[in-house]
Amino acid sequence: MTLRAVAAVDLGATSGRVMIGRVGDGVLELELVSRFPNGPVQREDGLHWDFGALYEHIVAGLAQAVSREPAIESIGIDSWAVDYGLLRDGELLAEPFHYRDDRTARGVEEVHALVPFAELYGRSGLQFLPFNTLYQYRVDTRLAGADTALLIPDLLAFLLTGARVAERTNASTTGLLGVESGEWDTDLAERLGIPVHLLPDLVDPGTVIGELRPELAARVGATLPVIAVGSHDTASAVVAVPMTSPSAAYISCGTWGLVGLELSDPVLTDAARDANFTHERGVDGRYRFLHNVTGLWLLSETVREWEAADGAPVDLPELLAAASAVTADVPLFDANDPSLSTPGDMPGRIAALLRATGSEPPAERAAFARSIVESIAAAFAAAIATASALSGRPIDVIHIVGGGSLNALLCQATADRAATTVLAGPVEATALGNVLVQARALGAAPETLEEMRALVAATHAPVRFDARR
Repeated sequence: MTLRAVAAVDLGATSGRVMIGRVGDGVLELELVSRFPNGPVQREDGLHWDFGALYEHIVAGLAQAVSREPAIESIGIDSWAVDYGLLRDGELLAEPFHYRDDRTARGVEEVHALVPFAELYGRSGLQFLPFNTLYQYRVDTRLAGADTALLIPDLLAFLLTGARVAERTNASTTGLLGVESGEWDTDLAERLGIPVHLLPDLVDPGTVIGELRPELAARVGATLPVIAVGSHDTASAVVAVPMTSPSAAYISCGTWGLVGLELSDPVLTDAARDANFTHERGVDGRYRFLHNVTGLWLLSETVREWEAADGAPVDLPELLAAASAVTADVPLFDANDPSLSTPGDMPGRIAALLRATGSEPPAERAAFARSIVESIAAAFAAAIATASALSGRPIDVIHIVGGGSLNALLCQATADRAATTVLAGPVEATALGNVLVQARALGAAPETLEEMRALVAATHAPVRFDARR
């Protein structure tokens, strides 16, 4: 059997990977080539990404991938949303800010003073998140000196190819894309004082952005095209959710839990706005009707704090096994409380939330971890119920993909609290979706989303968790 190979660059908020994807008749495989750290760095003017290091990791990873698999035919890039870099004359003006930088609070106030949120929602369909790109743009004093603004995957594609474009699924997270038109809302940008010339031409997943610059082709070892994928990582992840039921919901779970449905038309109601449900663009013109729920960030930040206190690593599988063995009820807290959105002393802030509601925080770490997992699951179940009510669509199965699909305690707790079967996996849904969109553009993968998902289901069978109550 002849397999076609592509390289997937998959970037998350805490780490990045370069992977080789291989696609053939009844075959969908991933091979990890390199994994590297990613995260915020504090600079004098605020919280940034260490973008130079990230870029070098990517180029080195691509070179390793081509060395290992010379038959690679293309490259696709996905990452987190909302953050961007500014260019002038082809040069990056400064490191991109990190979305958790606190400068965005002022942006929210200024934007809403000019355009009320109700109007913003009607124009973009985007949920309120204080770090949405339009709030960042509003307070970025560097805009006046730039000629182009590129979201992270588009910025990387520019550095690799020299082409300046905005992939549509990620552009929809900026707050500046018309929810129904799928085009830049230039009138809104002008009202907010955002220079329209910064917004590049839009492209859809599957578009060939350009070929590697000659100097990079020499470093990587091949002249390859960069193909636009669902460059928002959730868009790529949803491509690879093995949904077969029209009443399926999904949770793309990692640092965040993106909880929602795939729809053909937006739900632009007051109730959807009040519930803070968003309409992000998906591959093939679908809408990702979803709500952001704080995910495993709560557990990872808690473990990080414990490790700092102990001066030694915490064995996470051992901790989760102990948490699973806890039989007593544990108190719940609001996983989406704004006080939990920034780094630092997560156990202390969770404990404060619990005490504020009259609950005593668990003294043992296993019970404390169980409280975190159950609180995340409760937030997931509530978001699923709200999505169902807003869309009028009954839910008969929940797919959990991404890193959270490996957390059996979370998967079972979600099934129990939603009273609905959970199908967990694949863990590498984002990279698989990236690979599938590239392969389809090359004529090497099925044509429809439904056929691509059938291939995922056949090659990456999910794990079933039935509700116990």
